[in-house]
Amino acid sequence: MPKMKSNSGAAKRFKRTANGFKHKQSFRSHILTKKSTKRKRQLRDMQQVAKVDQPLIERMLPYI
Repeated sequence: MPKMKSNSGAAKRFKRTANGFKHKQSFRSHILTKKSTKRKRQLRDMQQVAKVDQPLIERMLPYI
């Protein structure tokens, strides 16, 4: 049986952790001048993926 392909877009966006997956927050790439410093600082961190979405990501990333 051949290997399954990983979804390359998902592989770039999600990283495996001990408890599931983490992802970068949105709204942090451009038009940053009108956003407050506090808002940008809080968007810096990586976030855990919701439990509901984990099976979808595991299917897209079978070997990660």
